[in-house]
Amino acid sequence: MEYEEAKQKILDGLTKKLKSKSKFYFNDLSKIMGVKPREAKKVVNKMVEEGLLEYWSSGSTSMYGMPGTGKQAAAEHED
Repeated sequence: MEYEEAKQKILDGLTKKLKSKSKFYFNDLSKIMGVKPREAKKVVNKMVEEGLLEYWSSGSTSMYGMPGTGKQAAAEHED
């Protein structure tokens, strides 16, 4: 799968699901793209580098989301 095609699938998939949740497990992203985890990892890492996705970790759980979405993002901008 070409990077641009995979990137668009992720952005479209996450945008549709933003109403219900803002953070996604790596396996969710892999399923959205319809590729194996090894192939998905390259795409996800490149999207994080480009600022299209952000990595979030609670220490025990790692998730990904679109920058500026979710409760965490709202709390970070409060003064």
